[in-house]
Amino acid sequence: MSNQVLISLGREFGSGGHKIAQKIAERLGITYYDKNILDHMFGENTELAAKMKKYDEKHANPLLTRRVKGYSNSMEDILVEQQFEFIREKAEAGESFIIVGRCGETVLRDYRNHISIFVLGDLYDKVCHIQEWSNLNEKEALDEILRVDRIRKRYHNRHSDIKWGDSRGYDVCVNDTRLGIDGTTELLLSFIEQRREMM
Repeated sequence: MSNQVLISLGREFGSGGHKIAQKIAERLGITYYDKNILDHMFGENTELAAKMKKYDEKHANPLLTRRVKGYSNSMEDILVEQQFEFIREKAEAGESFIIVGRCGETVLRDYRNHISIFVLGDLYDKVCHIQEWSNLNEKEALDEILRVDRIRKRYHNRHSDIKWGDSRGYDVCVNDTRLGIDGTTELLLSFIEQRREMM
């Protein structure tokens, strides 16, 4: 069994995937990366990290972007490549971690000790989750789900040959509405443990 574990977790907005990833990281004692990846990448240069956050997981404007011999002048695309390289470097260094989003299942798919997960949820349940931590009404929460998932899908499908949320691109896809966040976390931890025994 390999000691290193690399977990990528994609999720629908409002599904609880974020909380599940945090719980998995805590239980396994591994590093957790999501938006905080920029803080890790740029270290003490908090000003640069803050500046780059406005380009994070955003789609480049095709009217302002040029690509020459595979290289882009878009800050959005440059940041994507920097993040992918950072993820690979951490994996090569032997670090165990869970990465939320950032096309993790694509970046890490050639690593034998990689486990890819996608978390989805029933629409009503996702709306309720969002309303728990925001001041949005039901319609606003629904609109936000549609907006954020559209952005995530567009970003992901631009930088990956795996379609966002397509079960064929992940080791396991799970609807956390069925078991709730804690139950889904336990299910995934059991899956992860069994997969690690086979690595």
